[in-house]
Amino acid sequence: MTNYITDEIQNNAIKALGRMIAQPSYNTEAAPNAPFGTGIRLALDEVLKIADELGYQTYVDPEGYYGYAEIGEGDEIFGLICHVDVVPAGDKAAWKTNPFELTQKDGSLYGRGTQDDKGPTIATLFTIKALLDQGMTFNKKVRFIFGTDEEILWRGMAKYNEKEAGIDMGIAPDAEFPLVYAEKGLQQSYLVGPGSTELELNLVNAFNAVPGSATYNGARQSEVETALEKHGFNYQKTDAGLIIQGNSVHAMNAPEGENALLRLGIALADVFPSVAALEFIKNFGEDATGANLLGVIKDEVSGQLTFNISSLQINAKESRMQIDMRIPVQTEHDALIKLIEEKVAPFNFKYENFDYLEPLYVPKDGTLVKTLMQSYIKVTGEQMAEPGISGGATFARTMKNSVAFGAMLTTTPDFMHQANENWPVRDMRIAMEIYAEAFKNLLVD
Repeated sequence: MTNYITDEIQNNAIKALGRMIAQPSYNTEAAPNAPFGTGIRLALDEVLKIADELGYQTYVDPEGYYGYAEIGEGDEIFGLICHVDVVPAGDKAAWKTNPFELTQKDGSLYGRGTQDDKGPTIATLFTIKALLDQGMTFNKKVRFIFGTDEEILWRGMAKYNEKEAGIDMGIAPDAEFPLVYAEKGLQQSYLVGPGSTELELNLVNAFNAVPGSATYNGARQSEVETALEKHGFNYQKTDAGLIIQGNSVHAMNAPEGENALLRLGIALADVFPSVAALEFIKNFGEDATGANLLGVIKDEVSGQLTFNISSLQINAKESRMQIDMRIPVQTEHDALIKLIEEKVAPFNFKYENFDYLEPLYVPKDGTLVKTLMQSYIKVTGEQMAEPGISGGATFARTMKNSVAFGAMLTTTPDFMHQANENWPVRDMRIAMEIYAEAFKNLLVD
């Protein structure tokens, strides 16, 4: 392993990370010059203050949507696309430590944001400075871009791209090593169709998760029980109603889960066959690739489409389904949407857009990917390492010629968005060494 990162550098980075963790920067009500709440704005100001102390030139958007810090010279810009917002702590009783106080315990750094994305942000900020302090001269300007609502709708980065010049190449340190060179397109939408006076449902869940359970407390429960048993679906009978059991996973991995909402819908279709939404679900089935509806949609780069139905609402006025699709990078988006519109029309449903993120695809044989992979292999010794694809979404896709690169090692336990989020100190050190090698190879002649 290379030795660009000293104990002093890492310790200083950890102290700075403590300052960031102390800012509870999750989305709250807007305030003046703080479109996503004062917590996020304070975190943005703090990271810019840290960068300023390190010698970076800093800038903050007057409206508070983003900030950046840059250092070095050159006509080209190498970007590091980060975010300072986090998800809420959730049930604080489930935490071993205060989620908004950095705690070093059992060889790890605990706190909300240690993995996603404050830890990697600070690690890369200090790594760049460490290389410059060792006398290296960069052939490009380095710009850290700090987004503010990555966990919500990416409006901060949209503002950045409206107001600022782009970058020539870059990374988002917001995933795991070795590297993600392709991220599927992310389409979140609604299917809206006829209502029903026979049945009312209000099963609402997050777009990006396969429902792990679904509760039914409506009419004709004994018949619904019979249908569930006929289909072999697990359920519990409780005072609250019938609880259908599935297996919740992230929507990007939908085929690996068991969708409890779909299982309930399939059973209900036997009992209420005239309800249009249930007839649709019966035909859709449990295939989370959407093949029963659309046929097989895939490409050689990023694999098959995933199609997650996460919410179902039925009332007298309308039926509404919420869908999350992760679209192969070489699939033509508009043609896919037209196909969906055609396939749902026989069920009297219409398609409504909610949000779309374009895919990321940087060829594996390009300079950026090859250099990053060579650097990773040199530091870790993992000769068989290969760049990967993901159904997830990082800020890398907001910029041209950018990929997700680290900061979690393949052996780092994933605590993103979970209680007791933590980053092992040793893993942080290895990640900083990987970044140092990569930045040297990309930025130094």
